[in-house]
Amino acid sequence: MGNSENRRRFIGKLGAGLVGTSFLDTEAFAEGTGEKSPMPDPKSQDFWKELRKQFPLRTNRVYFNNGTFGPAPFPVVDALKSSIDEIYTSGEYGNYKKERKILADFVGVRESEISLTHNTTEGINIMAWGIPLKSGDEVILSKHEHVGNGLPWLNRAKLDGIVLKTFEPKSTSEQNFEAIKKLVTPKTRVIAIPHVTCTTGLVFPVKEICDWAASKNIFTAIDGAHGAGTFDLNLEELGCDFYASCYHKWMLGPVGTGFLYVKEDKLDQLQAIQVGGYSDIGWDITAEPPTFEGYVSTAHRYDYGTQSRPQYVGAAAAAEFQQAIGKTRVEERLRELNNHLFLGLSEIGERIRILTPEEESSRISMISFQSKSLDYQTLAKELSRSGFRIRQVPESNVNAIRVSTHIYNSLDEIDRFVKTLEELV
Repeated sequence: MGNSENRRRFIGKLGAGLVGTSFLDTEAFAEGTGEKSPMPDPKSQDFWKELRKQFPLRTNRVYFNNGTFGPAPFPVVDALKSSIDEIYTSGEYGNYKKERKILADFVGVRESEISLTHNTTEGINIMAWGIPLKSGDEVILSKHEHVGNGLPWLNRAKLDGIVLKTFEPKSTSEQNFEAIKKLVTPKTRVIAIPHVTCTTGLVFPVKEICDWAASKNIFTAIDGAHGAGTFDLNLEELGCDFYASCYHKWMLGPVGTGFLYVKEDKLDQLQAIQVGGYSDIGWDITAEPPTFEGYVSTAHRYDYGTQSRPQYVGAAAAAEFQQAIGKTRVEERLRELNNHLFLGLSEIGERIRILTPEEESSRISMISFQSKSLDYQTLAKELSRSGFRIRQVPESNVNAIRVSTHIYNSLDEIDRFVKTLEELV
């Protein structure tokens, strides 16, 4: 049996094993040996060590930069390759209805509420330009925005005269909620914040904010770049109006894939600016005058023109991979790793300054810190030489090191990192 077949079988057996028993047929791990052995208990560290074998990541360094890019596991890579082979041998390149349904189910929404985009920034631009705003209307953002959320709103402010009001993120969920409420005036039309900040990994209390905003008739447009694939995410329960995310980070899917969620009752309020094939219910350029009958009744109106089927086959495979493990189990693992790292960094003491909140509900998968003896760029180079791939955070003048961990990481890797950092600072 080839490796690709082993990996396909792994998905089904993993899901069945986690649901019904803690023992699995481990042919997927044995890579064709034909031997079967007990799969480690999903609650054990050995389980995650075995799961790591499903990732082609090199082992000559520790990858701690999932917040920028999440390396795909073998089942996703295989699905992507198989779809490419199929398309270029058959010539049939379209139709990703099945994949859209899988991706919508993964985040708990209707297939009609999902637009397929190429990245989070594309989804944010659709939100920023489609929400009905006029000069003087106010939009609330944090001072820790990624360029993909900050710049689209700044651009609309520059061209249409809307007013951006910003706040510095606080240490607790309650404080952040209060900071937002204090900025609200009768002119506030949108709260456009990240689910998780790219700078320090701070988690905003998005559900509480969205529920409150709805009572005030304020739109909520969430930058979810770090939301899908970290939380056991259900967007209907989250209560936001719009949510933009991608599949190449925490979802562990292909680059060039993303989605925009548009709450069903907000579809006719979010104006489609860029349109094309499949956005409409009818048009005739030959008529006198030319006619445009309107938009399709779903969020598909926003994903215009030809899309890459292999990319979304890969994205759907990523969703199935995480579903097989269990979304709740993935979130629990991320929190376990995050807490372990936070504790390890805390034990270094005053030589470093942890910027990520101590409150557990306000963090999930990323931690940022500064050294008091080395500037962040020098420290980043030293950590890289020591075999760790991290991210520098110059945004918002944070000037820090960010560590982001996912299910392929281990407690041992974190311990090694903390020990190395302790020696450097």
